[in-house]
Amino acid sequence: MCVTALSRLFRGWCPLADRISPDVLPDALGRRYLLEFDTDDLVQHESDVLVIGSGISGLVAALASSMSRSVTLVTKARVEETNTWYAQGGIAGAVGAADSTELHEADTLVVGQGLSDPAVVHAVVTEAADALADLRAMGVQFDLAEDGSVLLAREGGHSLPRILHSGDTTGAEIQDTLSGMVRQSERVEIFEERFLIDLITAADRCVGALIYDPVSRRPQVFWADAIVLATGGCGQAYRVTTNPAIATGDGVAAAWRAGAEIADLEFVQFHPTALDSASSPKFLITEALRGDGAYLLDCDEERFMVGVHPLAELAPRDVVSREIEKVMARCGRPYVWLDARHLGEEHLRVRFPNIWETCLEAGYNLSADLVPVAPAAHYMIGGVHVDVDGRTSLAGLYAAGEATASGLHGANRLASNSLLEGLVFSRRIVRALSAEESAPRPGRVVSGPSEMSAAFTASKAMEALQTTMSQFVGMTRSQGSLQEAAMVLDGMTRILEVSFHRPHELELQNLVTVASLITRAAWMREETRGTHSRVDCPERDDESWNGHLVWRRGTKPRFVPMEPVREGIDL
Repeated sequence: MCVTALSRLFRGWCPLADRISPDVLPDALGRRYLLEFDTDDLVQHESDVLVIGSGISGLVAALASSMSRSVTLVTKARVEETNTWYAQGGIAGAVGAADSTELHEADTLVVGQGLSDPAVVHAVVTEAADALADLRAMGVQFDLAEDGSVLLAREGGHSLPRILHSGDTTGAEIQDTLSGMVRQSERVEIFEERFLIDLITAADRCVGALIYDPVSRRPQVFWADAIVLATGGCGQAYRVTTNPAIATGDGVAAAWRAGAEIADLEFVQFHPTALDSASSPKFLITEALRGDGAYLLDCDEERFMVGVHPLAELAPRDVVSREIEKVMARCGRPYVWLDARHLGEEHLRVRFPNIWETCLEAGYNLSADLVPVAPAAHYMIGGVHVDVDGRTSLAGLYAAGEATASGLHGANRLASNSLLEGLVFSRRIVRALSAEESAPRPGRVVSGPSEMSAAFTASKAMEALQTTMSQFVGMTRSQGSLQEAAMVLDGMTRILEVSFHRPHELELQNLVTVASLITRAAWMREETRGTHSRVDCPERDDESWNGHLVWRRGTKPRFVPMEPVREGIDL
């Protein structure tokens, strides 16, 4: 392998590069705050609950909390601009007559490859029906069958149809409905286009957040009794991703600096079928299209998933993505074909109108043409370590959604369980807040000074980071590729010693932090499991690696073995 000149430049910044080890982090990752501040000098806000993020997790947490508490909602862009909005396929729930929570639970555990927490899986799937009924009561419109029942689709890893959907823009329907409710609420104060710089701690407790104000171009302080982190993932760590530009791992990086535990970051899910085009982010083509019968074809226009997995094109995402990677290498081109021609124009236009129009704009008629698709970085399975009620290891801090390692997904997320996770966990957090005791807020918090000045441009550094992650920490990894990535990223951690003030530079610092942790975790886990594939360790190793890697700033990572699985669950 070779790296770009930019990557080599940052690799050269790494002292003693050839003697680094996966469990020893560079000193710069120990920095507490990104910039120096004195809360006495800043504009201050107060509320009972501070929610950071406005996807399904943040909006549900804000709405539910506002029934009995004062709530502040801070979001990085506009309220409507989130990963939730981009979710096409739908939201999973055992609501069909032929389905059961036991089946949904079993499918989730199987796809999780032994690392899903059975208690968490049970809690989420059993609460799904009530949570989904509440969503519908709020006004979310799911597609209905002729008899008035909810129309259900099937996606990869599910043993039967259980995906509630609104055409192929389910996320947009949920986002728009909840956003409208939050905007109408008199009990939720909204601050849009506000960037999370850091979480503020005092006496081993999270007491608020430092938020960038674009008008004054200065930080402001938001104090709260409880902070709910719902900031999403870090897809922008990769060059090819389905995630919007806002997905830069800000919440996970801030939680890391604050001292919260982080887990499972080696598990990054790639979606098998992103439209192979020049667009950024890549347009995702939901696997519900394969659930309706579309095929994946190789360069000879032959189906290649048949015989690879009993579910063929509907195998779990890690299986499909890695097989596509093999076929692309065999065929010598950066895509495979998605074939939906046999489904017919009428069905495709009605069931998948957004995909139909987007493909048409790209020059492909779904009912007449083969469509080029390839895997793209899609979902961060790991994140801030939380319990079944969304509590982090840091008092006062809760988290929900893609920013978390909740134990639901294990080593590989079951399709359409992500919106369900955010929905259920936010509801559980609000219930848990009733037992939360208020703590006295500090009168003042001061951070220390920075140590160096910038000697590079953020855009060039971002290019180097994305190139390094895509080339060395992608779907398939090895000790050699991960060590090379670690050397480059260790050099880039010097960026963390710079006191920046502009959001795009702070985003870069957050991506360096999260990418470094992803790489170290992947280097440590010497096995192949779920989304984590090591060519030098091609087998799943339950004897050594049946558990979670948990990281915390200032300490060495620790391995937490899985508890024995209860009887009756076949993994």
